[in-house]
Amino acid sequence: MKTAVFPSTVIFLLLLTGITMAPRGESLAAPEKAGWIDIMPGPSFDNWTRVAIPPDRRLPQQSQWSVDIASHALVCAGDGGHEWLRYGHELGDFLFHVEWRLAKHEDNNGYNSGVFVRNNDNGSIWYQAQVGSASGGYWFGYDNPAEKGPISFNLKSLIKVNPVKPAGEWNTFDIHCQGAELILKVNGTTASEFDDCKNLKGYLGLEAEGSRTEFRNMRIKVLR
Repeated sequence: MKTAVFPSTVIFLLLLTGITMAPRGESLAAPEKAGWIDIMPGPSFDNWTRVAIPPDRRLPQQSQWSVDIASHALVCAGDGGHEWLRYGHELGDFLFHVEWRLAKHEDNNGYNSGVFVRNNDNGSIWYQAQVGSASGGYWFGYDNPAEKGPISFNLKSLIKVNPVKPAGEWNTFDIHCQGAELILKVNGTTASEFDDCKNLKGYLGLEAEGSRTEFRNMRIKVLR
């Protein structure tokens, strides 16, 4: 005669062996949340500031940035000229997670946006992870050697793999800033590394450059 195993016994054995059940739709490999800070803006855009590109250009009074409450997304309409939206706290070493999607249009070309880290306050020194449709996923910008003026760099030619998904699909950037090194992961794959960043502290932000772009799930983890 077989002995029935009661549900409580099963639960105890699962706990004893370290096995837990995830809620439906949630991965057991979900990222660790301890220490992460949600920096998604609210409708009032507290802690976020529009900055013109170049910095001496006059900004349009009407903002091209808005928050879609229903989808929990930050939306850049892409119709207000070249600028960036700057987060209000300087950061040194940190992790930055952001998801983005370009709105697909008929001619299916000319997509352009970006994610900045360690910029100076007016954006004349900048480090950008390029956002594009089935392109992008590399570092370029203007670095700041102390003895010289800003020097441009572009790592596009060093890309060995391009995991960027086309317009209309969501992409993930995971950025690790540590000392002089900037590491960019695109959809979980390391795509670009810059190991000579002179600006060891600065501002992160998002670029508006003519393309409708959505951003969501922005969070940072300060390392120092």
